Amino acid sequence: MRANLVVIYTTKMEECRAFYASLGLEFRAERHGDGPPHYAAVLGDGFVVEIYPAAGGRETGALRLGFEVTGLPDHPPGRQVLLDPDGRAVEVHVRG
Repeated sequence: MRANLVVIYTTKMEECRAFYASLGLEFRAERHGDGPPHYAAVLGDGFVVEIYPAAGGRETGALRLGFEVTGLPDHPPGRQVLLDPDGRAVEVHVRG
């Protein structure tokens, strides 16, 4: 078994998209049928990260995510714990 999807529900769509994009996720805008517009990023192994608008108080609360990335110019090599725009902890392992 392996995980293949994380959906983040937020009232700060653009801020979250920009934050996670700064970690190297490449989002595209999507909309399925009558569903809400949202963003999706598909990683190399098929793992999908989506950012959806929170509706009716449906926000993703406390959550800790982790990503391993290679060569991000704005982040020094090593382990960092950052906070996304909603205050969720995001552990980033930057490889040189």
